[in-house]
Amino acid sequence: MMTELKHIRNFSIIAHIDHGKSTLADRLLETTRTISERQMRKQVLDDMELERERGITIKAHAIRLACRAGDNRIYQLNLIDTPGHVDFTYEVSRSLSACEGVLLVVDASQGVEAQTVSNLFLALENKLEIIPVINKIDLPAARPDEIARQIIDLTGCKKDDIILCSAKTGRGINQLLEAIISRVPPPSGSPERPLKALVFDSVYDSYRGAAVYLKIVDGSVSRGDRIKFFSHGKQYEVDEVGCRRLTNLPLERLSAGEVGYLYANIKRVADTRVGDTITSAHSPADSPLPGFVAVKPMVFSGLYPAIAEDYSQLREALEKLKLNDASLSFTPETSGALGFGFRCGFLGMLHMEIITERLAREYDQTIINTVPNVEYHVFLNSGKQIVIDSPTAMPDPGKINYIEEPYVDTLIITPPDSIGPIMRLCTERRGDYKNTEYPTRARAVLSYVHPLSEIIFDFYDRLKSISRGYASLDYGLPYYRKSNLVKLDILINNETVDALSVIIHREKAYKYGLNLTEKLRSLIPRQLFEVIIQAAIGGRIISRASVRPLRKNVTAKCYGGDITRKRKLIERQKEGKKRLKQIGMVEIPQEAFLAALKIDR
Repeated sequence: MMTELKHIRNFSIIAHIDHGKSTLADRLLETTRTISERQMRKQVLDDMELERERGITIKAHAIRLACRAGDNRIYQLNLIDTPGHVDFTYEVSRSLSACEGVLLVVDASQGVEAQTVSNLFLALENKLEIIPVINKIDLPAARPDEIARQIIDLTGCKKDDIILCSAKTGRGINQLLEAIISRVPPPSGSPERPLKALVFDSVYDSYRGAAVYLKIVDGSVSRGDRIKFFSHGKQYEVDEVGCRRLTNLPLERLSAGEVGYLYANIKRVADTRVGDTITSAHSPADSPLPGFVAVKPMVFSGLYPAIAEDYSQLREALEKLKLNDASLSFTPETSGALGFGFRCGFLGMLHMEIITERLAREYDQTIINTVPNVEYHVFLNSGKQIVIDSPTAMPDPGKINYIEEPYVDTLIITPPDSIGPIMRLCTERRGDYKNTEYPTRARAVLSYVHPLSEIIFDFYDRLKSISRGYASLDYGLPYYRKSNLVKLDILINNETVDALSVIIHREKAYKYGLNLTEKLRSLIPRQLFEVIIQAAIGGRIISRASVRPLRKNVTAKCYGGDITRKRKLIERQKEGKKRLKQIGMVEIPQEAFLAALKIDR
């Protein structure tokens, strides 16, 4: 039986990391009896082991709830759970565009944080109804009155509009469900218009192809219908449509306003792009839904197998991961130091961590990461522009006119007593100060412009450390600005180790080169000949360190006798060491490549 539009509510939950979003989703499922007690577990929507272990949501999820309201009518509630981390901001924005309302969840002890503000702006851009929720009111450190004032200052709502709840104990959940039904508007589409459906996620099924999660904006879709994707124009025949209730529940059709899934024998997840519009192949809509952007990687790193023979297994593992994650990109590359590997593109550092962790756990791959880089625009003297994501692709310095690097607008929310150290950190990381605001006495909002390469490494960890865990960070999409960048090479006995090369700002190159050469000196094992480690910009050496050779006591067999006999033996040893140095190869341990990731820039 088809549900009327006025009895459908599509909503999402947005929050900063660890503010209880997944736990709140668990209580909503439990209260509406969408799942049985036997099926209930913590973070029930987070089906990936890594999500459960880290307590974060990596993939968006959609699930249908049925709720009987105070007017004794049964309403269809579609909960679209979204990722919380800044790396997945685009996925969050597309999931929000499939909703009419959001629950803005704030931790009763931690208060409003940077991603709370960022996600609120995303919700406002999509003109969604916002229901403020203060969660974790059962904690001893809860400050609901103070947090309520922060939310009122942020959203301009009334105190009565804020719902107090505890997702852990279930307190306030029934009141929250009533608020969703009464305050979130129903969808505005029409079943009579041509089909328009928004794709907000997809997963790969090894037997049936890609499962597309979508919201029907206009029209309807049934089994056997012929559909078309606006972004690439490919057509498919629908095998199955339905909704999600932990498992797939097949239905006759999905109509305007409803959220569900479809199978259409789609071979690749890359063809089901997040934000794309699906329409009918026979009577298509005139235009797609607005807001679609092809997702581009922001961070690039080389992944190499620790054992060269595992190259083909690593390729297979990456291909399988790409089936479920269309935002992952990889191309083969070769390194003189590490052999054959892949240049991989990621949405951010968390995305990179997740992929490398999954490669280790699910596919038993031991890999070496090179220093992550962002994408640079290099303008040559000839007027040509090239895009590079690896230091090895950097042209000769004499051919370069100038280089542009990606910058992002950053938002830092912190207690006022940490402003001084945070501003020093931002200045160290080449941040351009914009302004400071004080929404409340206990909170300051700092706005900066940072080079993306300066904040993707350990910036967040340093920020948390100097603010005793209270500061939070958010940043937007990158744009390009001219910058004074150079390629820094590491040479071992005059041979360039391409896996240790980096693109870095000229002012920071000397310090980074000095730190890295000193670190390598302690990590590279001693040989029978001297190992010289150098950091160079072009043909200019900026720092040098050496590993002293092992010394064999060739004079041990000389007992007494003329001193010239000992000198002859020592001279012969020197000549042998010179010959050995010419043909000797220095093996660089894995720890050296890991150390390069931890050197302070």
